[in-house]
Amino acid sequence: MTVKPMKPLKKPQKQVNIEDTESLVCDACGNYTFIKSYFIRRLSPLMSPTGQEAMIPIEVFACGNCGKVPDKMMPTNDS
Repeated sequence: MTVKPMKPLKKPQKQVNIEDTESLVCDACGNYTFIKSYFIRRLSPLMSPTGQEAMIPIEVFACGNCGKVPDKMMPTNDS
């Protein structure tokens, strides 16, 4: 007899009424559409757990009209 591992139980998803949400608007131009964009962060080999340089993508949304990333989505400590 073989024993198969049990699949984890899925949590029921909460139903959300779209009217209870708010639209995100570009601060710079007032546009309502956004596109996926990425910030790429470089991790020094000295700080990397593998000892090799790493490129880390951080997904954000940029305005589809002017390209500005909302301040709420900007990575912190960008120096």
